Amino acid sequence: MRRYSIFVILAGMFMAISGLLYLLHYYIFRDIHHIFIYMVGDLAFLPLEVFIVVIVIERILTHREKQTVLQKLNMVIGAFFSEAGTALLKAFSDFDPCRDEICQGLIIDPGWSEQDFASARTQAKNYNYGIEIQKNNLEKLRDFLIGKRNFLLRLLENPNLLEHESFTELLRAVFHLSDELENREDVRELPDTDYQHLANDIKRAYVLLAREWVDYVRYLKSTYPYLFSFFMRMNPFDLEASPLVT
Repeated sequence: MRRYSIFVILAGMFMAISGLLYLLHYYIFRDIHHIFIYMVGDLAFLPLEVFIVVIVIERILTHREKQTVLQKLNMVIGAFFSEAGTALLKAFSDFDPCRDEICQGLIIDPGWSEQDFASARTQAKNYNYGIEIQKNNLEKLRDFLIGKRNFLLRLLENPNLLEHESFTELLRAVFHLSDELENREDVRELPDTDYQHLANDIKRAYVLLAREWVDYVRYLKSTYPYLFSFFMRMNPFDLEASPLVT
């Protein structure tokens, strides 16, 4: 309510100043005809001025601001994959008995086009992710997630995450899996129903992570070729991946 009161007061002040300036003009030149000519001309141009300032310029500034936010966000996503995401994909694929099927479609080539990336994302989305719990690997996964917990918490402090719903959902799924594993004393001795529950949690994170990885690599190809080259060589879906340039 106070905000509207200030707005009304400011509007009244500006209108009063405008009226006083018109009176001063008339007092000096005694030509009301001239005043109305310019007043009507200014009013006629006002809609065009509003369109240029409010719509065109504001959209340009909003677009630039959004691009800046997305660039910062992609830096955060890159840090996530370098620190934890790529290793998580490898860990999740160890639980997947049919991982060769998805791996074949996600071996990225330097010559990939936008259509190739779109096809890879469709495959990552529609692939029937199967999870078979392996107790030793489950313990390693728990230790890994616990070790990366502080890093993941720092990611959540970044306000730019609000602009990327799918990545936020991915972090939520990873945190949930981490909580589930951390609160079990011995993941090697659990009932079958609990293993099935954990398999569903792994699958949820696996699906989101694979899609996010494809999107991020596509972004790197169009913006940072040198980073794209490294991520392509360290492809977690490539069993023969190597950082060496051959």
